[in-house]
Amino acid sequence: MNSSRSTRIAPAAIHRHVFTVSTSDLDVNGHVNNVVYVQWMQDVAILHFDAVGGSEVMRASNAIWVARSHKIEYLKPAFAGDEALALTWVADYRRVRSLRRYRFLRKHDKSLLAEGETDWIFVDAVSGRPKSIPDEIQSILPIADSDAIKQPS
Repeated sequence: MNSSRSTRIAPAAIHRHVFTVSTSDLDVNGHVNNVVYVQWMQDVAILHFDAVGGSEVMRASNAIWVARSHKIEYLKPAFAGDEALALTWVADYRRVRSLRRYRFLRKHDKSLLAEGETDWIFVDAVSGRPKSIPDEIQSILPIADSDAIKQPS
């Protein structure tokens, strides 16, 4: 798939999900626990993939996604009751791998809480071996240019 930069982003390229931080998300310091962000990253990736019909294509390909690595930078604390906005998009495709990025913002003050990325591997569901990402997935889940994704105003 062509990964050239563009300021126009396909509507399906960026997924936005608003949620409220619950008390069960907090650590002993009273703010969102760092491992909760990893769960949120996985959750919004699945929501995005499902929203564009990716699960059906994945099942037809007899494959699954497996996380190879996560990277997160924590910038500001989030607290119970905060309304948060998660943004996620695919940054690239490489034969059997795909890099997905995330931003988490507090809605009321637009503060960037955290940003991160996951390197996903497309894997054969039976053999467990990496397999090429089908063109169908790349066409329904286009690459978004990170530079074109701005914080909401």
